[in-house]
Amino acid sequence: MEMTPAHWVYLAGLASLIIVMVARKNVVVPAIVATFLTAVTFTGSVPGGVASVFRASLVAASELFNIFLIIALVTAMLAALRAIGAEHRMVAPFRRLMVNGPIAYLVLFVVTYVFALFFWPTPTLALIAAILLPAAIRAGLSPMAGAIAIAIAGQGMALASDYVIGVAPALSASGAKVSADLIADRALVLSWIVGIVALSMSYLMTVRRRRPSLAAADPGPEMSASVAQPAELIPAGVAAGGGSGGTSEQLRHGLATKQPPREALDDGGPAVTDAVLDDDSSDQRRHDRRAKLFAVLVPVAFGALLVYMLLGRFTHLVSVDDGAGAPLVGGLAALLLLAVAVTSDRVRSLESCAEHIVEGLSFAFKAMGVVIPIAGFVFIGISDFSGRIMGLAEGTTAPGFLFDAIRSVEQHIPNNPFVIIFAVLLAGMTVGLDGSGWAGLPLTGSLSEALSPHAGVDTATLAAIAQNGASWTGGGTLVIWSSLIAVATFCGVSVVDLARKLFLPVVTGLVVSAVVAVIIW
Repeated sequence: MEMTPAHWVYLAGLASLIIVMVARKNVVVPAIVATFLTAVTFTGSVPGGVASVFRASLVAASELFNIFLIIALVTAMLAALRAIGAEHRMVAPFRRLMVNGPIAYLVLFVVTYVFALFFWPTPTLALIAAILLPAAIRAGLSPMAGAIAIAIAGQGMALASDYVIGVAPALSASGAKVSADLIADRALVLSWIVGIVALSMSYLMTVRRRRPSLAAADPGPEMSASVAQPAELIPAGVAAGGGSGGTSEQLRHGLATKQPPREALDDGGPAVTDAVLDDDSSDQRRHDRRAKLFAVLVPVAFGALLVYMLLGRFTHLVSVDDGAGAPLVGGLAALLLLAVAVTSDRVRSLESCAEHIVEGLSFAFKAMGVVIPIAGFVFIGISDFSGRIMGLAEGTTAPGFLFDAIRSVEQHIPNNPFVIIFAVLLAGMTVGLDGSGWAGLPLTGSLSEALSPHAGVDTATLAAIAQNGASWTGGGTLVIWSSLIAVATFCGVSVVDLARKLFLPVVTGLVVSAVVAVIIW
């Protein structure tokens, strides 16, 4: 394949993105500039290049809007649950299981993973830190061990597969051109491997070595302060809560949830607002009944949906279309939002439901908006999209800059699956250095498709490996400018120390998972 100047410009733009990521800077500007220069070089028209910048973002937005919508609906549902105090009741029963430090370590891990799998790590973090973390510390777990368990389960394991919501697999599939469900299945298995290895190593290296002390039984003023005001620390990155872990800039300018001050009750009951305290006892009882109802209904509904999806995926008992996971989750979230609003706000339900949706959309675009211009640059290098982006005439062969470049050097690529899987893993970890975790998934998906023939490993496996590398790195376990800042702040520990203690366990888990992937697939 002959390389044209446009190919070299595209590759230079790709290299600039990687360099900027390594430098921990935002990659939106180089992505836009690289899109413009690539289009101008290929078409020879400056106005065409200007128009291509807009069309690239338009194509990316049209391809990814379903992701924005599901983030918005889930966030809106969580806001409605938070308004009635139901989110506290959902986790309160788990406090009774924390009888000692090791058990508390496992309970924190399991509960964080389950809730983060359905609601993403960032919204889950404030809830876990406010309700379960103080109980875990009283049981003898150190704040650092609690932070490790939460980070591995939420910012790492749940985010890396995003199995229920399906945002990350959809981003990877947009570049890899394979089934998002297939990528999700393999990413789930790999995330379990990384999580088990990291959790076990962290327990041996950190938790077991620490002897519980009287100081550990008291969260202390710093911990109490961090737990008391969770809303101020919720980052605007869903991947940590959902699309990505959120950069340090997002963490500093996080989305402030519009809710009145709350105070968790000692018995694990729901938080109540000052307005509710002023109501008569009958209104309070009705409020409590609604909170209890939805604290049970929401987990049961999502659990039933997960069972239905798994039956459709692995049995012939029900039929579930490929890629139906995200619409099912989004639709269920919308219906639950409506149910909460109608039963709680009654006359104001029409307005409150709309307000929650607007809040969710705002949150989604703050969290994932940065992905659009980056994905636009990635898409201009893929032949399926480049023609539309550059406005090429019907019948014109659209260029695939990335694949053409790889084909031009394919004779130099070693046909060794282990070399290629570690190259893909490193590429995933590199794009995760921006602190978001998911912004570069369309790119790693495209790279996986291009390298798959040389690796002897299918595209979905390579994409899942890269997705794990990007999510564990930027989602919030290895870099301190990600949502790991929020984890450390909630737990009252140093984010640098937390990242240092997570580094060896997580990297070891990623290496082990990549080797296992080659063996089993």
